[in-house]
Amino acid sequence: MGIVKIDDELHEAIRRASTVMCRSINAQAEFWMKIGMLAEANPALSFTDIVRMQLELAQAPMPEAAAA
Repeated sequence: MGIVKIDDELHEAIRRASTVMCRSINAQAEFWMKIGMLAEANPALSFTDIVRMQLELAQAPMPEAAAA
């Protein structure tokens, strides 16, 4: 484990997003870093594709939206 120095504005954005997403600030930063890393490694995948792939790896399938 280590310390990562980030810009104050980015830290504030993480803090705000963590509140909305019900995550700790550290968990929100880790989520964004992981998704960003996966997006760089898989540029053809959308955010939804990446999240779906991660949920499948965790054996937690993404729930389908209810039909209108």
